[in-house]
Amino acid sequence: MEFEWRAATECDLEFARVLTCSNMLRYYIEHDLLWQDEAFDVAWAGRENRLIMRGENKVGYVSLSRDARALYIRELQISEGFRRQGAGSWAIDQVFAMAGQERRPALRLTVFENNPARALYERKGLQVVGTDECSLRMQRDVEGPHR
Repeated sequence: MEFEWRAATECDLEFARVLTCSNMLRYYIEHDLLWQDEAFDVAWAGRENRLIMRGENKVGYVSLSRDARALYIRELQISEGFRRQGAGSWAIDQVFAMAGQERRPALRLTVFENNPARALYERKGLQVVGTDECSLRMQRDVEGPHR
C-alpha cells in the first residue's frame, strides 16, 4: 500500500505533539533543551501541516514553512512502527516536488547532529550548509525547469 498525505486539522495536533515529543525527547535531554508542549502548539498553528497516511493509518507528519529563499521542513516525524518503510523518503520527495512547483530556490531543514535521520537527508540530496550548537542546517537546491 502506498503513502499519501492530507492536510492536518486541529484534531491531529495531539497526535503530532505526542509523536514529536516521543521521537525527539532524547535529543532535547542530550542537548540540555527544554521540551514545551505550548511552544509546539504555537509552532504547529503557524505552519502548513500534512499527515502522512498509509490507508487509514497515521504514519507520521510533515510541518512546513516558507519564505522567498526556501521551503522549510520544520518537522518530519515518523511513528516508530512505520520507520524504514520508505515514508520519510516519500515525504521528502513530495516536499521537494512542492518546492519546485512553487518555484522556491531550495528545500531546507535542520536536524540534530547526532540524529540518524541525517543519513536519509543526505541520501535525498540535502547537504550541510551550516551548524549551530547541536544541529546541522541542510539544504538541497531546486534546479531545472521549475525555476
